[in-house]
Amino acid sequence: MDERFSEPLVTQPERTNAVPVLRARGAQMAVLIGPDDGAHRFIMRRFHLAPGGRIPSHSHDAIEHEQVMVRGEMAIGLGDDEHTVHPGDAIFIPAGTPHWYENRGTKEVEFICVVPYTTEYSTEWLEDPPEGAVKE
Repeated sequence: MDERFSEPLVTQPERTNAVPVLRARGAQMAVLIGPDDGAHRFIMRRFHLAPGGRIPSHSHDAIEHEQVMVRGEMAIGLGDDEHTVHPGDAIFIPAGTPHWYENRGTKEVEFICVVPYTTEYSTEWLEDPPEGAVKE
């Protein structure tokens, strides 16, 4: 097999460690599949957003996001537009697009986010952290 490729992998979310999302309130993120698993081009992450949780507006100059809602309902801001997303909805966020997430409901939200793997992942925060956010 070409050394650029790895072995296939099936993994369970229980083997991952979720960590709080910095500058966010009520948000956790776990890497499901990434470079440590032999995935050298993309990182698959699972986010949980508690009721009342919010990830403030931010953008990434060189990173696009592809997301799928798994559970719950949330508001997401994409540029100047706000959308309500539900399980099964797919979301594409082009590089440089300001975006934010908010769970205004009473049930936890879960979504999957796939981003290209890079060592130059940078975030530009466009608003202050919400009250109760995890500090950097």
